Amino acid sequence: MLGLGVGGEEAAGRLAQAGLSVVGIERRLVGGECPYYACVPTKMMVRAADLLTDAHRVNELAGHADVRPDWGRVARRIRDEATDDWNDQVAVDRLVGKGVRFVRGEGRLTGPDTVSVRPADGSGERVFRADRAVIVGSGTEPGAPPIPGLADTPYWTNRDAVRTEELPASLLILGGGPIGCEFAQVFARFGVAVTVLEAADRLLPGEEPESSELVRSAFSADGVTVRTGAAVEHVGHDWRGFTARVGGEEHIAGRLLVATGRRTELAALGVVEAGLPNDRFIATDDRMRATDRLYAVGDVTEHGGFTHMAMYQADIAVRDILGQGGFSADYRAVPRVTFTDPEVGGVGLTAAQAGKAGIDTLIGTADVAAETRGWIHQAGNAGVVKLVADRDRNVLVGATSVGPCGGEVLAALTLAVHAEVPIDRLRSMIDAYPTFHRAIGTAVASLA
Repeated sequence: MLGLGVGGEEAAGRLAQAGLSVVGIERRLVGGECPYYACVPTKMMVRAADLLTDAHRVNELAGHADVRPDWGRVARRIRDEATDDWNDQVAVDRLVGKGVRFVRGEGRLTGPDTVSVRPADGSGERVFRADRAVIVGSGTEPGAPPIPGLADTPYWTNRDAVRTEELPASLLILGGGPIGCEFAQVFARFGVAVTVLEAADRLLPGEEPESSELVRSAFSADGVTVRTGAAVEHVGHDWRGFTARVGGEEHIAGRLLVATGRRTELAALGVVEAGLPNDRFIATDDRMRATDRLYAVGDVTEHGGFTHMAMYQADIAVRDILGQGGFSADYRAVPRVTFTDPEVGGVGLTAAQAGKAGIDTLIGTADVAAETRGWIHQAGNAGVVKLVADRDRNVLVGATSVGPCGGEVLAALTLAVHAEVPIDRLRSMIDAYPTFHRAIGTAVASLA
């Protein structure tokens, strides 16, 4: 197992428990990005920031509240509860306890079934040959665009932002995708003056335009400055802090966070020696095979990017290696959630993507704030449910759920897309009243 991120750790542990001799190789932290720098600690940050805003909403609905932010409590929780001060010994012990032979070091493919490792303890290179399979689950690294001057500055990535124990007075964020948006709102709610610079014409350009507009409106209320269509031409760093030049305008802040995506290091992994092209990702079939005996799971695949995807792919690879059969990879209904306030959930195709695929679409929408539960909720009730249906097949091919608990409401829509539930069947469902998910029924009824 070359790389023990979420998917790699899952696959290695299950294969060892099934009786195979498994070697797990990891140069960083066992468990990967999610438990140490992404999903878990950032959602702790989101939870804390949302509590601050909910406390302010007391003044609108229930009386009066005085709130004083304390980032130190958040930083301590991340350090002590989520990451063990960025120590993976618990994860290593768990893996070894399942029977995995763990090697800390830099691994590299030297053939389709061979991995060489430079151990971190300096004990000398070791070579492992697999009788059954090699699985690559090495993940990705924070990427940075080739902006003049940027590489010469001490900019932050998500890893630095998660570890910070002191907040800057001001922050520039390059990138208005999910990562940039989550950090922007969190830090703004803790009193940081935040400016987001996004090259596309809107925030969250991969989501529906309605989602982008709702998040931008929320950012405005939180005091976040947003500049879209902002192609940064140069980045500098001096006594004033960081300077990002966009057109004739300069944006200055004490810190700069680069949140413009992730990158793979396939050449360093030795993909060419393993008989694979040196592309952006490792291409796999629906059983996660890149070659007969080489598998890949998680972010290194073209369908990666989510913890739940890495786990899903690991399950498929494990069953294939063990000859257990079962379902193969199906990416029609991959759910995604951006944990802003309001939460932005999406599954399957957006309306634009469906149109590009040549699908004759039906669109249905519902205003969450206009639903009874939204009206009751009042403070922070903005949201939308948007459905994208295939007119010819009479099924949903995509859906969006934005609002309070938007990611939770998405579950029903994910099931509908995944199971290809006929729209007439969806119309006949009984939705509990008054709930946020009742907006799904309103959106279904509006399909025309």
